[in-house]
Amino acid sequence: MNKTIPAANVDNLSTWVKYKSSHCDSCRGTCCSLPVEVRFSDLVRMGVVDEFEAGEPAKRLAKRLMKEGVVGHFNHKSEIYTLSRYANDDCIYLDQKTRLCTIYVQRPDTCRNHPKVGPKPGFCAYQPK
Repeated sequence: MNKTIPAANVDNLSTWVKYKSSHCDSCRGTCCSLPVEVRFSDLVRMGVVDEFEAGEPAKRLAKRLMKEGVVGHFNHKSEIYTLSRYANDDCIYLDQKTRLCTIYVQRPDTCRNHPKVGPKPGFCAYQPK
């Protein structure tokens, strides 16, 4: 018997469900509407910077990436970048039709480690397609 899972509200952690990898097959990619924090190594993997830019001041690199629309925010103290998002809060790398990541193989560590890390470890904001 297939039990129906109610849709979670991404902003209400009490509605999140215990994560099961099978959820991903039928989810609309709700986790991709959460802010995605990345480090320089993620940006290299994603192909938006190259490793030779490591010597460039992070603030200057962030300014360029913001101008290019890749980064929406930069935390100077921690040197953590937050990827840009669409007006509906989706990550810019989430395909709006298929709801799949367009850089899945190169995705940042934040995405690779979800839902082990995040606002509610071990749980996800599952919403069926």
